[in-house]
Amino acid sequence: MFVENIMIKDIITLREDSKISEAIILMQKNRIRHIPVIDDNNRILGIISDRDLRDASPSILVNTEDRSYLERPVSEIMTENVITGSPLDFIEDVASSFYEYKISCLPITRNDKLLGIITESDLLKTFVELTGAQQPGSRLEVLVDNSAGMLSDLTAEIAKKGINIISIFVYPGNDEYQRLLVFRLKIMNPAELVKTLKEKGYEVAWPTF
Repeated sequence: MFVENIMIKDIITLREDSKISEAIILMQKNRIRHIPVIDDNNRILGIISDRDLRDASPSILVNTEDRSYLERPVSEIMTENVITGSPLDFIEDVASSFYEYKISCLPITRNDKLLGIITESDLLKTFVELTGAQQPGSRLEVLVDNSAGMLSDLTAEIAKKGINIISIFVYPGNDEYQRLLVFRLKIMNPAELVKTLKEKGYEVAWPTF
């Protein structure tokens, strides 16, 4: 799945001379945590996060009535040199960028123009949908040899039972010679399937009955 399929396209933005007070109001009103800062040509100059706003605010432990900082431009506190993505990036690559760079938001651009934005919440929602975790069903985990044909053999056994597969994930096994195949099945009780797989010599890791 491409990023363009899940990115937010209706983007709230600021200019570099926008006031900090404006950023605060926009975040509170729209319940968002990040706002890209762009120029008149829709090129991204920076990004403002709720953390940037908190860091710019006086501590609640300091007794002061000075609110002049609210009139300062967001350019003074925005993060520059923003990491961006492409609308044709795969979502797993974007997730890797979130993990590697410890970010929680990624502006999406094409030819330096801002097209959309994706947040960690968007990624989490997408992965939940991809795994089918929100759908009624059951989980099956099978430890197999890391060799060609194991996945197709196992899916064939599931198909013989007339069971639909919602999703499949492949995880590392106990060593380089094994893989853990994790299925989300459209069946509430896979006991009969588990019994059949065990009889055929498969190592079922879950469920354990």
